[in-house]
Amino acid sequence: MTLSALPQRVKVCEMGPRDGLQNERGVVSTADKIRFIDLLSRSGLPLVETTSFVHPGAIPQLADAEDVMAGIARRPGVTYLCLVPNLRGLERARSAGVRAIAVFTAASESFAKRNVNMTIGESLAAFRDVVKAARSDGMWIRGYVSTAFGCPYEGDVPVENVVRVASALADLGVDEISIGDTIGVGTPNQVVEIAAALQAVLPVERLAFHFHDTRGTALANVVAALQMHVAIFDSSCGGLGGCPFAPGATGNLATEDLLYLLHGMGIETGVGLEAVRDATRFISGVLQRDVASRAYNALETQLAART
Repeated sequence: MTLSALPQRVKVCEMGPRDGLQNERGVVSTADKIRFIDLLSRSGLPLVETTSFVHPGAIPQLADAEDVMAGIARRPGVTYLCLVPNLRGLERARSAGVRAIAVFTAASESFAKRNVNMTIGESLAAFRDVVKAARSDGMWIRGYVSTAFGCPYEGDVPVENVVRVASALADLGVDEISIGDTIGVGTPNQVVEIAAALQAVLPVERLAFHFHDTRGTALANVVAALQMHVAIFDSSCGGLGGCPFAPGATGNLATEDLLYLLHGMGIETGVGLEAVRDATRFISGVLQRDVASRAYNALETQLAART
């Protein structure tokens, strides 16, 4: 028996510099962030989420957004994505030369209130002007739907909530929509159910999935999504990350683990696993701790055995 027809190529979206670092307790220097992003840029990753233009007091780790964007070496073919919460954030991003932005809401009201201090409806209304202004500037726009598989405050999230929010983002004019398992509770059957419901109203080419590996199901969920013809996945090198507004949420799906899986299945990504490993080795040294990626740790063990 073989897997059903799968995408021949997958777009890997790297979340490490923003989603991966935002929850770190120790402040990462601007110079180290720039070096980290530049290393990732060399790997062939088509999209790197670099920082966020939220109010500096909200997430102090990302208070240096302008300096980071000014310092990175922007490579052709790489989209440098930045989160913006409102028009003020958009203005800051525009002044920093940002050409791709992301807006973020949730599929559960409680999480939306804690994450963006608005209801889902209020967040979508606020994004209307942001998306309109960004589109008038020719920016590429991504939308995030958090807690699509479960909420730390409400528990189960109805699939219709996910579809409603994703559809609203699409109606605003967002180019790509990332569906997030923020607390890592999702299982493959949920992936199939949510992907099918979304594809009934949106082209699959506009859909991405963002899995956390809190309970060890992220790669299984990727395979389920692939079978639903999804070909865009978010990940974070080394498995870095978490969410300051989701208690207990551990790291993202590790980019090395995702690449090892996809390449082993004969699916092209255009991303060099060893180059991503170099970026992870660098940021692991900066953070002075080990990372969660199984593929990274296995590769490092093999390398040490050969030297």
